[in-house]
Amino acid sequence: MNINLTGKHALVCGASRGIGRACAELLASMGATVTIVARDRERLEQVSENLSRHKSQQHQIVTADFSNPDEVRDRFRSWLEATPVEILVNNSGGPPPGPIAAADGEEFLAGMRAHLLCNQHLAQAALPGMRAAGYGRIVNIISTSVYEPIPGLGVSNTVRAAVAAWAKTLSAELAPEGFTVNNVLPGFTATDRLAALIRGRAEKSGHSEDDVATDMRASVPMGRFGEATEIANAVAFLASPAASYVTGVSLAVDGGRLKSL
Repeated sequence: MNINLTGKHALVCGASRGIGRACAELLASMGATVTIVARDRERLEQVSENLSRHKSQQHQIVTADFSNPDEVRDRFRSWLEATPVEILVNNSGGPPPGPIAAADGEEFLAGMRAHLLCNQHLAQAALPGMRAAGYGRIVNIISTSVYEPIPGLGVSNTVRAAVAAWAKTLSAELAPEGFTVNNVLPGFTATDRLAALIRGRAEKSGHSEDDVATDMRASVPMGRFGEATEIANAVAFLASPAASYVTGVSLAVDGGRLKSL
């Protein structure tokens, strides 16, 4: 199975921590040169130091605020002209939790800007380089809520579904060129966001964080939370030559938690 990414350049968003960081580290270990993107330059520099052990690759850092899609569009349009990529990993922190009935319009717009619009701008900016290289992989890290909405994440459920529909449409448009567009759907994964969700549920319910975490793990057939590296494994496969005939897929990596087929 060919998973060698030597000579490929990957742009990984949200790479300062969690799943994004794990993706950047794994893609680098597979031979890719990786450009890591997030708002926090200090954290990105820490990630870059870890990537630097792959001596043959020239990894880079780009800071960007995904709450401002115009900034993302303008920054990456010229940057990707000069530094094209073959692999784009779209990843950004999810919208704040809360019931959908209580959400106002700006919360939906903010979520769409940070996810749908930024994904669109990055894909448009990356496509010319993919076409020149004859290799294109777009992988979007979204959520199992695409299949089963998660209680208490009203805005996130809505935005993630929109991104999945965008990706499915784009996959069909790019398939004749041999480029793939896929989604990875993490289940409960041991990241800062999951810790925040557990704290929020504990505060609302009056239960301890340990009790909330225990209940969440009980809903997973494997009986545990996933690790960021396990999500990265799926992303890396979809980014590799081995996944050349896989496109338009939303792949759940959730320990069996989804009940739908």
